Amino acid sequence: MIRHFALVFALFVTTSLFVTAASAQGTLAIYCSSPNTSWCQGMAIGFEKTTGIKVSVTQKATGELFAQIKAEGANPKGDLWWAGPGDAFLQAAEEGLLATYKSPNLPQLQDWAQREAELSKYRVVGVYGGILALGYNTELFDKKKLPVPKCWKDLLNPAYKGEVMLSNPNSSGTGYLMLASLVQIFGEDEAFRYMKALNANVNQYARSGIGPMSAVIRGETAIGSTVLHGVINEIVRGFPVKPILPCEGVGYEVGSMAIIKGARHLDNAKKFFDWALTREAQQIGLDLKEYAIPTNRNVVLPPQVPNLTDIKLISYDTAKFGSMVERKRLLARWEREINTGSAAAK
Repeated sequence: MIRHFALVFALFVTTSLFVTAASAQGTLAIYCSSPNTSWCQGMAIGFEKTTGIKVSVTQKATGELFAQIKAEGANPKGDLWWAGPGDAFLQAAEEGLLATYKSPNLPQLQDWAQREAELSKYRVVGVYGGILALGYNTELFDKKKLPVPKCWKDLLNPAYKGEVMLSNPNSSGTGYLMLASLVQIFGEDEAFRYMKALNANVNQYARSGIGPMSAVIRGETAIGSTVLHGVINEIVRGFPVKPILPCEGVGYEVGSMAIIKGARHLDNAKKFFDWALTREAQQIGLDLKEYAIPTNRNVVLPPQVPNLTDIKLISYDTAKFGSMVERKRLLARWEREINTGSAAAK
């Protein structure tokens, strides 16, 4: 009887220690703005394997998660926001929604990623880079005998009527990247005149940044706005698509990461933050055939990752177009002048 009691007690103690050790690792709630579900989940799984910390993932478009974080400001449900263009992150930082954290791994990053951390007073950091682009379906272009556009203004050709899909900048980070880039390329008033004229050819303003490219690969639209690695990803998967980098120049995004102010699991959020800047963590995207540009200098780049020196990049003013006042003003003007009465509302 005594031996039986001792055995049961030993099992109880062992089980209790196991449960305590497991629960001690805790949990982490990540908000992910990458349109690639595999990348969001791959990061979560990689972190869990490394640390034992259980991760839950909420995936939405950048603008939607920004709105959610703002709505939850007094009672945050998420701990960390990962992926999506940095403009929205910088505005969130300016509005006091993000925590300050200076990771010891910052020196491992490219200069342009470190600049974003400095600009945000260490509330935001770059985790990948993406280049604004257009993608088109080669089979549809051949079938409909469409000319391949080389420049932004070529999209005004009546031949593309109903053939162009763009993203809504109010909900899509890629959509805002395009809006801000056009303003910097043409000047604000000329850019809005251009977008009004382009409405005649636009069939839809998609809610997410991935929407147009998804429609392109399905053959539902001939051409769509996207980022360059979004087209490269689909080429590697075997879809009949090609990228266009318009002749006037293109903007770029710094895919970002931040800890949400008031995070319930702050220590675990800091652990993920540090880990996500490492070579091993940034290799995950490439292993999943997500060919964005890593920010860690030590990642060995495959040939699918574009060489920035071969691309006509504009001098994108992150400080201005990531500011709360400028972002809100441009989005309000776009909603008033472009979206109201546009193809999306027809």
